[in-house]
Amino acid sequence: MAAAAQREARVTTQAARQVSGKTINLALQGGGAHGAFTWGVLDRLLQDERIAIEGIAATSAGAMNATAFAYGLTVGGRQGARSALTEFWRRVSKVACWSPLQPSLFDLWLEDDSLSHSPAFVVFDLMARVLSPYEFNPWNWNPLGAVLNESVDFNRLRESAGEIKLFLCATNVRTGKLKIFSGREITADAVLASACLPFLAQAVEIDGEAYWDGGYMGNPAIFPLIYECQSRDVLIVHINPLNRREIPKSAADILNRIHEISFNSSLMREMRAISFVSRLIDEQKINDGSLRKILIHSIFADDVMSRLGVASKYNASWRFLTRLRDAGCASAEAWLAANYDRLGRQSTVDLPAVFL
Repeated sequence: MAAAAQREARVTTQAARQVSGKTINLALQGGGAHGAFTWGVLDRLLQDERIAIEGIAATSAGAMNATAFAYGLTVGGRQGARSALTEFWRRVSKVACWSPLQPSLFDLWLEDDSLSHSPAFVVFDLMARVLSPYEFNPWNWNPLGAVLNESVDFNRLRESAGEIKLFLCATNVRTGKLKIFSGREITADAVLASACLPFLAQAVEIDGEAYWDGGYMGNPAIFPLIYECQSRDVLIVHINPLNRREIPKSAADILNRIHEISFNSSLMREMRAISFVSRLIDEQKINDGSLRKILIHSIFADDVMSRLGVASKYNASWRFLTRLRDAGCASAEAWLAANYDRLGRQSTVDLPAVFL
């Protein structure tokens, strides 16, 4: 009788959890090694069984996180997704050990920007400004390709494409248009295209078209989640700081801020459009049901990322990555505690104040 009562209690608890659970979509920005922050956010969300994920729009490092997440979830559920993310970032760290950008005699603290001034980074930065990747890397060697293929069985991921809807953003080099890879288009090359910085890697060619990093046109694009998903809730995980208190003065800081602004620009435009439509719906100027109100939520990393220089995006030391992961976990924990009950009911971001 006691065992039966315990089983009944577990069933009741599971049923209650399903009833109270909420489904959201994710929008994941790119930012090199800073994407380990997003790893931490995803890891914490996976531990909360009240949260289900319908679709993920992602760019660059966000696309890599999204792909590992979706594959792990397909083959092993929530724990499988957590393990897949951990193994992916561990492989990234191991492969990066060869890089001259990695600190060899010391490990960086979150607030330490020493790497920006290291001789190896300065030489590499100057070389990338003078030589194209077609010149300094004529063999088009990209270790991330091997990491992705070791971490993800893309054939199996494509077979289960309906379980998690992936939308990976890339920029068409010839046309300048945004390309969204989804469904059976998801391959290792599609992920690499989404993360292809043109100063560091040759354009990724897929079906006769060349692609660069999706951050130039969508970091990430929100519209696929609006058109292709049922859930109205979109949680954006920000990597590139929207705001900085200090005016950049050094050449490196100025270039870094230019990149941050340009890589946020497409997202800002989409937020303006979403805010405009939301206002029309709230004011009942559109009430025929042709448009629906999208609920926007954000996990910002400005307090962490604003203390990091551009060079730290290339720092894939395991200690640095796990610190960012832990910061992401803590941010997601705080966000869930403050905002879970508002999911499905209202945006938890003041769109005009933050984005307009």
